[in-house]
Amino acid sequence: MVFDGILIAIIVGFFRKGSLRGLADLQLKFGWIFPILVFLQFFVYFLQNKYEMLGSLSGYIYMVVYVIGMAFLWVNRHNSGFTLILIGTFLNFLVMALNGGRMPVLESAATLLDPHYLDTLKNELYAKHTLLTESSRLGFLGDIIPLTDPYPRSQVISIGDVVMNIGVFQFIQYLMVHKNKHTSLEDETPSLKEVKS
Repeated sequence: MVFDGILIAIIVGFFRKGSLRGLADLQLKFGWIFPILVFLQFFVYFLQNKYEMLGSLSGYIYMVVYVIGMAFLWVNRHNSGFTLILIGTFLNFLVMALNGGRMPVLESAATLLDPHYLDTLKNELYAKHTLLTESSRLGFLGDIIPLTDPYPRSQVISIGDVVMNIGVFQFIQYLMVHKNKHTSLEDETPSLKEVKS
């Protein structure tokens, strides 16, 4: 869902006559951590059903990824939107931590997706998700919000996902529109030397 939010934010940014120039100038503390965390999640996702030990540890690995990710967001919280991204990430982390490191998914919402997805949830490990049951804790923070037509890509999201995407939208709008305008004004303002000459 976060990738959808990034794409939507960029499209809106262009409609607002923004530019990707601000993205190119982006500097984040410990920015190298983010691609490593993404790679680690994909690694676990593809191999957790092939190796029993990895499958048994996958929930803990996801939690470590979330903790490191939240630390990354905290040290970069001065950036526009990062506080909301951190809050949304924490909400997802909280419900997953209370449910064995996996995000509970509402079955009635999951039925709107690919039938294979629901079958996988019932019979084996699927990414960092599990079916929402009566024993699930804080189930209202799980993936309970279905997105279907007219949304182009059917999926089920959580309250945390919604909060995160609002933060992502705010951050990208700042980079593409507000920061870009500020940079353009600086480029157009003549320096003291230019004024004297």
